[in-house]
Amino acid sequence: MKGENLISVRKVLTKEQLDLVFAIREKVFVIEQEVDPAEEYDEFEDISIHFLVTLGDEPAGTARWRFTEKGIKLERFAVLKPMRGKGVGFALVNAVVEDIKLHPDANSKKLYLHAQLDAMPLYAKFGFQKVGDMFEECNIKHFKMELYL
Repeated sequence: MKGENLISVRKVLTKEQLDLVFAIREKVFVIEQEVDPAEEYDEFEDISIHFLVTLGDEPAGTARWRFTEKGIKLERFAVLKPMRGKGVGFALVNAVVEDIKLHPDANSKKLYLHAQLDAMPLYAKFGFQKVGDMFEECNIKHFKMELYL
């Protein structure tokens, strides 16, 4: 079947889509990585632009971005375990960066994220560069990475 490997990345527009986003983040961050739910869900949910990735008809991943005082923060990148290694993460990062480029207030702003160590090579493919020292967030090692559009 041709459609079963089709990756689709969409901006979240409905409550149903947002529920799928939260379910993916629950599985990846709270269950798999043992992040405290109080740390995972925050006051920025309503002001962030959320994305949902599907592989075929199945929810596969999610991310969000938002404006901050430091620039534009990309965060909450999550791909479900069975969907990893299939291009979902690449499609997701690409869609988020392209969406930011289209935003009129994004011009000349710094894009930044807190990358888990195993995700750093993916972000580097898009030109993100490691900045500063390693740190821990929710007991997971990260580096800050930045990109200027």
